[in-house]
Amino acid sequence: MKKFLALFLAVLMIATCAATLSSCKKDSGTIKIGLSGPLTGPAASYGIAVANSAKLAVEEINAAGGLNGIKFELLSTDDAHDASKVATNYAAMEADGMQVALGCVTSGPCLEFAKLSKDANLFFLTPSASANDVVKENNAYQMCFADGNQGTYAANYVKSLYEANTLGKLGILYKSDDNYSTGLYEQFMATIPTALKDSAVVATFTGDEATVDFTSQVAQLQECTFIFMPIYYTPAAAFMSKAVGKVANSATYYGCDGFDGIDTSVEGFDITAIPQKVSMLSHFNSSATTGKAADYIKAYKAKYPDAPLNQFGASAYDCVYAIYYAMKTAIDAGKEITADISATDLCEILKEQFNGGFTYTNSVTGTGTVKWASTGFVEKEAVAYVIKEAN
Repeated sequence: MKKFLALFLAVLMIATCAATLSSCKKDSGTIKIGLSGPLTGPAASYGIAVANSAKLAVEEINAAGGLNGIKFELLSTDDAHDASKVATNYAAMEADGMQVALGCVTSGPCLEFAKLSKDANLFFLTPSASANDVVKENNAYQMCFADGNQGTYAANYVKSLYEANTLGKLGILYKSDDNYSTGLYEQFMATIPTALKDSAVVATFTGDEATVDFTSQVAQLQECTFIFMPIYYTPAAAFMSKAVGKVANSATYYGCDGFDGIDTSVEGFDITAIPQKVSMLSHFNSSATTGKAADYIKAYKAKYPDAPLNQFGASAYDCVYAIYYAMKTAIDAGKEITADISATDLCEILKEQFNGGFTYTNSVTGTGTVKWASTGFVEKEAVAYVIKEAN
């Protein structure tokens, strides 16, 4: 009789487990998050920070119990900022069970990732691929500001200085054969007041930025007191070095996310030798001493003391937590998410959240509150971050 009772109870438990998946699967298994980024090559400082920060967030979530017991796992691959490597990375992560993703770190590779993920209906939230077309399809979202939106935010900041009579003479330097630079420039010019647009001094450059001398551009902009530079940090550093002693020491240099790393990642460039103020549009204050951003900085430096720390990593940290909280909100609303949920089913659940007013609070980037438009563009406050004050 005892043997029969034990057998009966065992069968009953198996039947109950099969009938109610949540009772057996919510306490085990993993949901796998894919990431393709430059872990080697010229953009490695971005990719390493993103991978490190995403891993940090995953470890924190898992240590706190995961998603109703389900743990997260990061599948991190190296694309070396080369779009041709993305298909191989994608296939490898898909074979390894990728169910949701952070896409890619840089825009070129992420445009390729977007094509692949559309066909698979895989949800991705990129921390840093800012091209507008990255979120063209309805499975794609950004934690970073899109290029066009960065231009608008930068223009609104400059407009506020202009209206307060603290701007002075506006100069602009951009790379006219680069999509990132021209996209920011065009949106910036479309947003600033007409009077300011008509009086601005505009200088351009093209080609291999490593060979540009910048003598003529410095001559064009040397009377300007505020110089907007929607370019990457390498040519920006070259211009600043060439402009020492020519552009007024009281002038301000202002860039967008391409400036991130200018103080640490340009070989042979000493930013302290630049007398002007250097600042940038950002959504992260890497010098924060209070709040969630400060907590992230402390945890990141403790785990990765010798690794790069930048807004791209902070954004990746937010990406993982935003996906986690969106899943949690969906479960609280009655949706079922198990460890073996398919990518397409999870995509539909997450799209419903991100398109339906889901708000991620207590973020590291922005000022603490992040939302998304149905277009995939992020909605949060920008930060005018000072990289270096004037000497």
